[in-house]
Amino acid sequence: MSAVKQIKASARASGGKGAARAIRRSGKIPAVIYGGGEAALPIALDYAQTNRLIYAGHFLTTVFEIDVDGTIVRAVPRDYQLEPVKDTPLHVDFLRLSAGSMIRVEIPIHVTGQDVSPGVKRGGMVQIVEHSLEMMVPADNIPDALEISVATLNIGGSVHLADVKLPDGCKTITRENLTLVAVSTPTKLADEPAPAAAAAAAAPAKAPAKG
Repeated sequence: MSAVKQIKASARASGGKGAARAIRRSGKIPAVIYGGGEAALPIALDYAQTNRLIYAGHFLTTVFEIDVDGTIVRAVPRDYQLEPVKDTPLHVDFLRLSAGSMIRVEIPIHVTGQDVSPGVKRGGMVQIVEHSLEMMVPADNIPDALEISVATLNIGGSVHLADVKLPDGCKTITRENLTLVAVSTPTKLADEPAPAAAAAAAAPAKAPAKG
């Protein structure tokens, strides 16, 4: 599960493009907290802290406790915009969380067991078919990743969605039995003899020369 992180913010009086530009000129990032049956709350975030959190990874699957002028709001980022040229943060949308709520997120797939996979040892290549999976997960227990093991796979073997035990309380959006990871056939198996060696083994032994 991603750890809950803290971020400081200040309430801002209004939304709109003009107000957002003014916030950016002051060295902050405009943002909004919405959902949870409450009115949208426009806020301003510290630029350096927000930029660091976005580029640290897992930003959209991290639960934040947002300190808005002393009031803590529990929320998760739903989207953020970057400046097209400089890739600097322009705006962040947060979804307010309530106890027991479920949210829809993309969970990355991490592959393990390559070092012991019999297929990989024979020269097979691990093919990640799906790099992430869209899931409904508990807001207070968002998985960092879905781990898929190829430790038992031989060449031609694969792992499908139905083969994977999902984290507690999580369910997938799709009903398809997707292929997630496979070990593909190499051009030449590692335990096949080299052509020259195979030809030498197959050739009949020469009779000894007569003196």
